[in-house]
Amino acid sequence: MRVILVPVSDRPESIVALKKAFNLGKRLGASIKGCHIRNHDYSPITLPSNDTDLSNQDSNNKSQSAKDIYIDIAKSNQYKFIKKQKNRIAAMWLEKKGSPDKLFSIMGPVSDLIVVSRPAKKGKSVARDFMMSALLKSSKPVLVLPQLETKKIGKNISIAWNQSSHAALAVTAALPLLKRAKQVNIIRSGPENAIGPKSSHLKKYLRSWGIKAQCISASGENDTRALLNAYEQLESDLLVMRGYSHSRLKQRIFGGVTEYMLNQANIPVFMLHTG
Repeated sequence: MRVILVPVSDRPESIVALKKAFNLGKRLGASIKGCHIRNHDYSPITLPSNDTDLSNQDSNNKSQSAKDIYIDIAKSNQYKFIKKQKNRIAAMWLEKKGSPDKLFSIMGPVSDLIVVSRPAKKGKSVARDFMMSALLKSSKPVLVLPQLETKKIGKNISIAWNQSSHAALAVTAALPLLKRAKQVNIIRSGPENAIGPKSSHLKKYLRSWGIKAQCISASGENDTRALLNAYEQLESDLLVMRGYSHSRLKQRIFGGVTEYMLNQANIPVFMLHTG
């Protein structure tokens, strides 16, 4: 991984995401792109000029606050600033106008990882829009973090395995992290009777990358609880899993695990949406 993208605003959860992104960047040798999204300018046809000026001033203030936060965290991590992407570890600041969908459709595909914070359960829909846009529009893996700061992630990684090619793609995307982990767990739930690689096949594949993994059979009242039980018992600090299926975006899949991990669980999740 060489480029990590983080949407930035003057919010506590944004600070958590930035700190974690820079921590990962140093471990992976990656540059960190911080990006603040400004709203489209208001049209003077629909708003009086003084209202337009106030709106622009508010937007400028929010942008400056977001940039100040980014600069402080970048400097504390000894990252140097550059204006154009180069073949070295650096910090880059961007400001874009538009929507989360537009940002992640353009900047997401040319990043290696996107880091966002999980929206508060009773929070504004804007935070959820950012998370879902990152997952569905970027075609790249997304690290979804709890709102509160957590311990260092990536030392003990668990993989939610269901024999699907989608899960396999998520594992491939996570290889840079898996290779640096001290412990890797492959968690399966229920019988492995689908057409697809079993957890033992994945274990052998990871071995070819120099990754030693153990296979764990999870149990619980449902797939979600089984996975979380195993995750907690193993003292994991990161979960790797597939994301939504393109044709069933609003339908719960993998026993409702995806939906729960995105909106309810208080753990770091590395997720890749595949069509």
